[in-house]
Amino acid sequence: MDARSSTFGTLSKKIETRTARAGIIGLGYVGLPLAMAVARSGFAVTGFDIDPKKIVALDTRRSYIDAVTNEALTAEIDAGRFSSTTDFAGLSDCDVIVICVPTPLTKHRDPDLSFVEATSRSIAAHLRPGQLVVLESTTYPGTTDDIVKVILEGTGLKSGSDFFVGFSPEREDPGNQHYHTATIPKVVAGDGAQALSLMKSFYGAAVSTVVPVSSNATAEAVKLTENIFRSVNIALVNELKTVYAAMGIDVWEVIDAAKTKPFGYMPFYPGPGLGGHCIPIDPFYLTWKSREYELPTRFIELAGEINSAMPRYVVGKLAEALDIRAGKALSRSCVLVLGLAYKKNVADIRESPSLRLIEIIEERGGKADYHDPFVAEIPPTREYQALKGRQSIDLTPEAIAAYDAVLIATDHDMIDYAVLLKNAKLIVDTRNVLSRLGLSADHVIKA
Repeated sequence: MDARSSTFGTLSKKIETRTARAGIIGLGYVGLPLAMAVARSGFAVTGFDIDPKKIVALDTRRSYIDAVTNEALTAEIDAGRFSSTTDFAGLSDCDVIVICVPTPLTKHRDPDLSFVEATSRSIAAHLRPGQLVVLESTTYPGTTDDIVKVILEGTGLKSGSDFFVGFSPEREDPGNQHYHTATIPKVVAGDGAQALSLMKSFYGAAVSTVVPVSSNATAEAVKLTENIFRSVNIALVNELKTVYAAMGIDVWEVIDAAKTKPFGYMPFYPGPGLGGHCIPIDPFYLTWKSREYELPTRFIELAGEINSAMPRYVVGKLAEALDIRAGKALSRSCVLVLGLAYKKNVADIRESPSLRLIEIIEERGGKADYHDPFVAEIPPTREYQALKGRQSIDLTPEAIAAYDAVLIATDHDMIDYAVLLKNAKLIVDTRNVLSRLGLSADHVIKA
């Protein structure tokens, strides 16, 4: 048996028998749920993160991710299947290493792969024969092979013989009660047949369905395609919203009627702008990569323009409503933004349009506060440093009545909308939540 077959065979056997140790780098919304799913399947898991606060929380059995309960975390720690650390030297003990770090955009909308590159260099410092290294972070086609693999091969070890490289796009959906890490089909790919075999074996142990594809670049394109599809369709209904509003037509009523068609239509809904770690960012990874091939990405860029314009459109509707209905300029108004998270029933504020809404209101001279039952205080963000430390106000009838307008940006279920309707002077509803609940009044407008 040659060294290559021996390396593959040994690692394959470890994965098959659950004696392999997995290392998950990045213990956020993707990494921590994945670590729990892998641990539950029988592997020993070490979680790595550069943030010592996360490690302290995990050591004291406190989860900071909604998808992972304290009880689930405690069970894996007590079973000896999960531990966490900031010391990356422990990577040398891991047989499978999964990278789950952020891939944001620069201010010029170019890919920022600094976290992926830094993590790959940390792995390279501890790389040894017989390891499988997987990238899960969303990125443009070619990243795994052209960046991660190249950095790792800089050690002198070779992919496909000494170690193995794969890509599997994350598909987490914070707040989704119907699907979790283990039940969402997992697309997997590898650098060569043996790497793909290891990928299928490892992920097949932790999730219910594995979907193999032919190359890492193909798997990277799958994730981009999923999010571009959503971005373009959301942009379409956002544009329809503005057109139909000018015609006096309720876009939500249109969509509700259109979705009764049992074929050829899928409902998407407008909102105050895009949020989350995927849809506002991922499409521009393909836009950037397409320049290398001198090919335009008109749909992607137009969708980005439309969706990015929504917060300013909403504030425009707010200002118009204040002027017409209250006889008061936005510059002299106090506005309560209801919901800071980018989607309902979660605490996730990444790329949340609510932050931009607050910023625009205050750029125009107004004063903006917020209420969110899941976000007590605005944490540090890359783009909205001026908002850091602001706290959620208590949503009492007296507090509601004190504002000139309430702007519903996120339709959390635990809000008492009847109390809101009764006490607010003016409500601008960007989510159609009041109509969905059968609540209506003359002082409610949709935007």
